[in-house]
Amino acid sequence: MKSPLLASMQETIKLVKAGQWGEATQSLQRALGTKTTARSQTEQSATPDETPPSESPSNLGALGSLFKAFQDSFKPVPPPPIPSQAQFITKTFSNEYGSRDYKLYIPSSYKTKALPLVVMLHGCTQSSDDFANGTQMNALAEQYQLLIAYPEQSAQANVQRCWNWFKPQDQTHNQGEPSLIAGITQAIMADYRVDKKRVYIAGISAGGAMSAIMAALYPDLYSAVGIHSGLAFGSAQSFSSALMAMNLGIKPIHQPSHFVPLIIFQGDQDKTVAARNADILFEQAKTLYQQQHENASFKLCTQEHSPTDSHPYTCTIIENSQGIHEIEYWKIHGAGHAWSGGDSSGSYTDPKGPDASQEIVRFFLRHALAK
Repeated sequence: MKSPLLASMQETIKLVKAGQWGEATQSLQRALGTKTTARSQTEQSATPDETPPSESPSNLGALGSLFKAFQDSFKPVPPPPIPSQAQFITKTFSNEYGSRDYKLYIPSSYKTKALPLVVMLHGCTQSSDDFANGTQMNALAEQYQLLIAYPEQSAQANVQRCWNWFKPQDQTHNQGEPSLIAGITQAIMADYRVDKKRVYIAGISAGGAMSAIMAALYPDLYSAVGIHSGLAFGSAQSFSSALMAMNLGIKPIHQPSHFVPLIIFQGDQDKTVAARNADILFEQAKTLYQQQHENASFKLCTQEHSPTDSHPYTCTIIENSQGIHEIEYWKIHGAGHAWSGGDSSGSYTDPKGPDASQEIVRFFLRHALAK
């Protein structure tokens, strides 16, 4: 039996061949359940554009690239190699809101000691294996004795495999995708020896935006959050407002009620998620921190760095009276929409650095829940 998606895609191809560009665009939008455009080879845009192409044969290449990107997003990526006695296993979690596969990296050092857990949320068109390759977090799991979980968005939930961070039902506690991600986290905590005070979450792009949502909705579950090229909680309530927020950076409609320690990475040449969104993330976190620590002293400092082996960057830090960094904001000069310091075996990576994975793990391990 032919799936509705396949039938719609085949109809779109017929319209393209007939030169009916407007109709093809509308058919494609119906097929994907949203409006979209092709990823370019140099700037792999994680979110589609609302403007339909003009009815001109010059659009054949663009639409052809779109279909190639659509097909490529379903090609499996080989998992990263793992050392002896380590495991990288696939599991599934289900609840009333659906099911999601996830990969879990268990380091070779895992025996009787409870280990910290890091939950990693990929960006659009990525998979768990792709994200593991690009971030090289499994190698850090061996170095620091961590469990690493990679929840995977399904193509049925979003054809580009984006986490649906802009949908109201997916920004609500114990509903939609947040309930699935929290459920995966809690299932691992129940099935494995996890240090329950040291559970963290991080992501890039749509995964970064969803990480912000998870920290806002589950501050009693996650000890710290890392957001790379993402957006603040409450930035959008629809697809069109998501596009506006990504392009312009708009003050969020909703605010988190609890502060969670936060590290931000953002390229200042990002053409997919405007750097202003990172500024908003920082200001939102700073305001929350001040509200919850009215009588506590803290220090804010900004440091400029120009290393020879990476992009230059500016690091803005809020440090508490004990010298612990509560917020770090790494603005990377000259970097685009890519995981800083990532490995080229994964998509959306900038090997030049600085090394976001290393710095995120360092930041995480300085934080634990009080309970």
